[in-house]
Amino acid sequence: METLEGLSEALETTGDIRSIVRTMKSLSAVSIRQYEQAEAALAGFEQTIELGLTALLRDRRGRGKPLPETVTGKGGEALIVIGSDRGLCGRYNENVARFGAERFGPQTVTLAVIGARAAARLEAEGRPADRHFAPPGSVAGLTATVQAVILETDRWIREHGVGRVRLVHNRRAGRVNAELSERHLLPIPESTLARLVDADWPGPGRPFFRMPEAQLMSWLVRQRLFVMIYRALAEALASEHATRLAAMQRAERNIEERQADLNSAYRRKRQETITRELLDVVAGFEAVGTPEPDNEAGQNGTAGT
Repeated sequence: METLEGLSEALETTGDIRSIVRTMKSLSAVSIRQYEQAEAALAGFEQTIELGLTALLRDRRGRGKPLPETVTGKGGEALIVIGSDRGLCGRYNENVARFGAERFGPQTVTLAVIGARAAARLEAEGRPADRHFAPPGSVAGLTATVQAVILETDRWIREHGVGRVRLVHNRRAGRVNAELSERHLLPIPESTLARLVDADWPGPGRPFFRMPEAQLMSWLVRQRLFVMIYRALAEALASEHATRLAAMQRAERNIEERQADLNSAYRRKRQETITRELLDVVAGFEAVGTPEPDNEAGQNGTAGT
């Protein structure tokens, strides 16, 4: 049976949980905005890289050369899965892990996972990670994480002859929903190269360059890889926080309903307690104010004698 003290403690605990949920909601809302701004800030740099590729590809075409190869490896493929280290975000990690496991093929020679929870899910699917990265805790850590992934990608190409690199992650769809996305990082598709070589040049002059062609191509491909991984990671983290925000909103509604039930039960129990105490006082008063019949009868009998 619930006591008044127990209900009071439950109300206090529920209030504390609601404060935590509100704090998490605020952090997620702020984080979503920060990651979206970081992703959007890379648009200008991405355009610069594409213009550089256009200049190089046009020069090659002018000298009768075919479209270049953008990766030296000829062997298997590598898969990168972006998840999270933290929970309270619904089926975020479960969905991306299953999506990644479905994209394993006979040519997949290595798997890298960003996020411990996604790695655990993939291991449960029978796909243990060959390389694990911790996701950044803020926008400031995005660059370091992306650079670590690129270094690992270089090692795959150099040591394992990897000729194809793909990446899967969640991205926002609307305000709170997440949709699964796949990016082909390397090699750059021929359709993309063909689009770049035919792209309009923003100025009247013909572009030229002085750096050796192979060195320039390698640098541009690397920078394009940086942009793609950076944007995918920012989108994934924004999606994670959006999913967590939605989960916290549902939790807050449940807590509000629970608080309403507890308040109602507390008021009812308090009223019952007050009523019982008043009845005890009235009963005590009546017991003190009413003469005892046995004593009166004894006194009358003695007087008659």
